[in-house]
Amino acid sequence: DPRGLYVCETGGQSRSLQVHYRMCQNCIEVDAPTISGIVVADVVATLFLAVAVYCITGHGRGHTSRASDRQNLISNELYQ
Repeated sequence: DPRGLYVCETGGQSRSLQVHYRMCQNCIEVDAPTISGIVVADVVATLFLAVAVYCITGHGRGHTSRASDRQNLISNELYQ
């Protein structure tokens, strides 16, 4: 544990420095590979979610007309 009182003596003068350093027991080191791994995992998860939503909504299938969508037309009538 690097906390405590540190003393520096030069030329007959003495200076002291009190250090309070808190060390974490369950911390992880956040360096460039860790951050890039988090970003890549986030992008992959977002793409997976986008593909899942696309597949569930059924954009790949054609829309078939239903009986309720049809309109019965009378022959020889004027339509606007």
